[in-house]
Amino acid sequence: QVQLVESGGGLVQAGGSLRLSCAASGRTVSSYAMGWFRQAPGKEREFVAAISWSGGKTYVADSRQGRFTISRDNAKNTVYLQMNSLKPEDTAVYYCAAALTGHSQVIVTTVEEYDYWGQGTQVTVSS
Repeated sequence: QVQLVESGGGLVQAGGSLRLSCAASGRTVSSYAMGWFRQAPGKEREFVAAISWSGGKTYVADSRQGRFTISRDNAKNTVYLQMNSLKPEDTAVYYCAAALTGHSQVIVTTVEEYDYWGQGTQVTVSS
């Protein structure tokens, strides 16, 4: 079992930055691909960014490229999402997730492929 706990959310003005953290416990996540998703009220959960087990491969959803960066520190069992130039439409609950993959360079972008989820952290961007 893997437990994931997100932190770093909050209220920020448009144009500001936040760094979300996802701390894993229970088992090391060094063999797991990790991802960030978000869900706004009344909307489906959507993919934000993903990183491979090794950290050598990352992918950020097109609409967030250039503003969001995903990274990981396997020694700390933690994944990060750096969010810059935030917009009101970025307001959502942000979730991290872990997927057990068999290859160090695999990234996972769909909800269905993830095995474990955190409880989420609220990000609110005011205009």
